[in-house]
Amino acid sequence: MSSELTYASSGVNIDEASRALRGVVGKIQATQGEDVVGGMGSFGALFRGSFPGMANPLLVSSIDGVGTKTKVAQMAGDYSNLGKDIVNHCVNDILCQGAKPLFFLDYFATSQLSADVFEAVVGSMADACSEVGCALIGGETAEMPGVYVEGEIDIVGAIVGIVDNEQRFPRTVSPGDAVIGIASNGLHTNGFSLARRALFEVGGYSVRDEPAELGESIGSVLLKPHRCYFNSVYPLLQQPTVHAIAHLTGGGFFDNIPRVLPSSTKVLIEKRSWTPAPIFEMIQNAGQISESEMYRTFNMGIGMVLIVDRYAAQGVVDALTEFGEHAAVIGEVQQGSRDVQLI
Repeated sequence: MSSELTYASSGVNIDEASRALRGVVGKIQATQGEDVVGGMGSFGALFRGSFPGMANPLLVSSIDGVGTKTKVAQMAGDYSNLGKDIVNHCVNDILCQGAKPLFFLDYFATSQLSADVFEAVVGSMADACSEVGCALIGGETAEMPGVYVEGEIDIVGAIVGIVDNEQRFPRTVSPGDAVIGIASNGLHTNGFSLARRALFEVGGYSVRDEPAELGESIGSVLLKPHRCYFNSVYPLLQQPTVHAIAHLTGGGFFDNIPRVLPSSTKVLIEKRSWTPAPIFEMIQNAGQISESEMYRTFNMGIGMVLIVDRYAAQGVVDALTEFGEHAAVIGEVQQGSRDVQLI
């Protein structure tokens, strides 16, 4: 007589999912303030939509994924910062419109659930949410054997924030405005398909190799968490001298900066005004990648760009420095046709 067919024997272990969630429930609840209504386990998350300090509040939402950075985490056996990656990416995105994060929802998918990996990822999501006062309000855990290859995971996050209509960005950008770059700490969450191909398939490197120019393993450098700029940039947004914000993600300089420009302007970037981290040169050399492709794919050491009044630029740089950022004027706005030029 054949054994009884069950969900678990089909590759989906509901008990493991419940055990994994119990491991992070305390961290998740710690992110939820008084505006989160009700406990965990409901079919939908409830958030109190009351914003007494705003005349015309607008909700700002965004959704994104970690992409193939998860493959590097799998290769290195280190999933500890992937949750921070997705939260910080989403927070930075809505910051470009001047929004403060309210709540975040996650999607964690895998072929076969490992409680340890789940706890590492969702636990670091909760940590990142706590750092910016954002509630981790809900999520979905999907175990899909046959869809994902064994050992693979996929991570997606959705965020909702709030901004007063009078304070939203971008504002008026004009020729003569200064462009300030805020340093990244590496690739953040973009360009990993190209980076993996260049380094590991073409270059023959391993995540455990420690080239002298890096001073640590390639895996450690690639897995540095996506930096969050909210706590340093948001306090500056009440100033009328800040005109626009661009988050340098997929598409690099050429695709992201034009998103905040009027059609009659362009941005001129001086590459000599900062030095990209060594990992970018290593990727470029290993894959014989053109300079234009590098600046279209990667952030090249600049994670976020602020466009500000030229006379206020040094004051903004000084304020960012006080918040612990590495920032500098890296270019200017000129008359043009909504593009970016590198010199």
